[in-house]
Amino acid sequence: MIRICSFGLVVLAAVLVVSARASFAESQPQNLVETPSLQDQVTAGKLPPVNERLPQEPAIVRFDGKTLVNGRHGGALTLLMGRKKDIRQMVVYGYARLVGYDTNFNLVPDILKHVDEKEGRIFTLHLRKDHRWSDGAPFTTEDFRYYFEESATNKAVKNVSLPADMLVDGQPPKFEVIDKYTVRYTWPKPNPFFIPRLAGARPMYIYQPAHYMRKFNAKYTDAEQLKALVKKRKQRNWVSLHYVVGQQYKNNNPDLPTLQPWALKTKPPAKKFRFLRNPYFHRVDANGRQLPYIDEVKLNVTSSKLIPIKSGSGETDLQGRGLNFNNYTVLKQSEKQFGYKTRLWRTAKGARWALYPNMHVNNPDWRALFRDVRFRRALSMGIDRHEINQVLYYGLARETGNSVLPESPLYDPAFAKRWTKYDAARANKLLDAMGLTKRNSQGTRLMKNGKPLELTVVFSTEESEPSDLLELIRDSWRQIGVKVFSKPMNREVMRTRIFSGFVQMAMWFGLENGIPSESFSPKELAPTSQQQLQWPKWGQWHETRGKSGEQIDMKLPKELFQLNVDWRNAGSAEVRKKIWARMLDIYSDQAYSIGLVASVPQVVVVRNGLRNVPEKAIYNWDPGAHFGVYRPDVFWFDHKKNPS
Repeated sequence: MIRICSFGLVVLAAVLVVSARASFAESQPQNLVETPSLQDQVTAGKLPPVNERLPQEPAIVRFDGKTLVNGRHGGALTLLMGRKKDIRQMVVYGYARLVGYDTNFNLVPDILKHVDEKEGRIFTLHLRKDHRWSDGAPFTTEDFRYYFEESATNKAVKNVSLPADMLVDGQPPKFEVIDKYTVRYTWPKPNPFFIPRLAGARPMYIYQPAHYMRKFNAKYTDAEQLKALVKKRKQRNWVSLHYVVGQQYKNNNPDLPTLQPWALKTKPPAKKFRFLRNPYFHRVDANGRQLPYIDEVKLNVTSSKLIPIKSGSGETDLQGRGLNFNNYTVLKQSEKQFGYKTRLWRTAKGARWALYPNMHVNNPDWRALFRDVRFRRALSMGIDRHEINQVLYYGLARETGNSVLPESPLYDPAFAKRWTKYDAARANKLLDAMGLTKRNSQGTRLMKNGKPLELTVVFSTEESEPSDLLELIRDSWRQIGVKVFSKPMNREVMRTRIFSGFVQMAMWFGLENGIPSESFSPKELAPTSQQQLQWPKWGQWHETRGKSGEQIDMKLPKELFQLNVDWRNAGSAEVRKKIWARMLDIYSDQAYSIGLVASVPQVVVVRNGLRNVPEKAIYNWDPGAHFGVYRPDVFWFDHKKNPS
């Protein structure tokens, strides 16, 4: 089922509804209720009363009264993270966006009051009057102007520029401040990426707190004062300082005002971070209680390997990150003892795990192999996905390639199943046809240079599943004369080595969005990003506009790239649907990534008494922001159900 949202974009609709969720409305509640934890500050005159902290027209959240109910203020929520930099996950989970997805994956206004769109190229954004940053300063169109003129297009600020999705044919939009609460962006051609990127798990920020950022800008601050700040913060100059202090997504500056439901109060580095409620947050429930319900979020950093153990011993209130399906049985056993429930949510990646042959590996012999479609197809058919599903996932996963899922209107089983049936005989014939007919005494094929066909697959040390998967793949690839080694690496190191051409193959997650409609961008299927591990240098060439990387030098990847451009310029949903079909056809037929299984359930631990967390849901990065699309600001503690 497809719906057209108010922005003229086609988005996924009720076919994906897994539980009734909250809806936004626009009308003032009858009686506003002061938040108990803020009452002392209000009484002392340190904080305005709730009616003066909210916008004139707040976003009012209304519940269905069945699966979701109005809550009460109070309590602290504890989360576990595997890296110190994961404090940015509070921006993901908080999910305050100019425009956001609801739980049916429709785009709806959030921070913005509404958006007017014309011809897919003119977007007029209307802000909520009297909306404020977390420090009480007004949030107005000056914050949009400051970002656009003083940061993104300011030649002096060389480390900030407009994101790629703000450019059409390499050109920025015309930017206009209409009034204090209205801005407009105009492109000569449609820009279908603009609104969805504002709703992303990692959103495209097109505003900054101007009142705060001016302190670090030579145009607005005394030179000597700024020099002292640069020295204090140990930066090279005011430009680097301006960049470092203003990173909203990284969320590592406690002084930076925010629009998120909780604001960082702990200065990094630390192992325990505190986030306190934003007293000026723009959402409120129908009973007049300002959201979030929960006063404080505690984010404790630990080893990623310890997250399952700590979750099972009751050290977290809400956990998905760091938990895998293989943790489910152990977690279930400890539920009663430690007062939590273990839930299984659906996942929406094109594949839970996929193999990425690096077509830009430095070794010319391996580069030639990976660029031969016969080799990629042989590797795919040499994997026993049924065995993987039964051994590791109790038969609950889908045995498929890295493509869109049946829940997507773009799903075609022919694409999803292509080259995925275990067929060692056929795989061997393909490898023989490539001239790889000689073998050593261990049965490993010999490359044309006489060296054994020994393939090393790298994966992130943060993940436990790849090691088990590769053990099974090792057995099946032995049947086709390919010897595989596995090598865990730090995530950042792994990516750097892939980008530099020192990695043959990587195991990573599949397509991020496995449930798209034709209105979602198909850029994951084309060489558009360095982060695409099968062709990083082509992606880098695109991202840097030819300054680094390599130009695409293969026919079908060139076609994929052009099709992605054609999709952007398409004038109708029907044309975009045809483009998607062609891209899925090429991508699956060429086996540019080798998906293993999909739809592996995600384990989610929920503390007893934590209300409004759905029993069943979709756990996905983008779209979804993991917990974000379910709006954790509406989660609340019912202490009657969990007195401890």
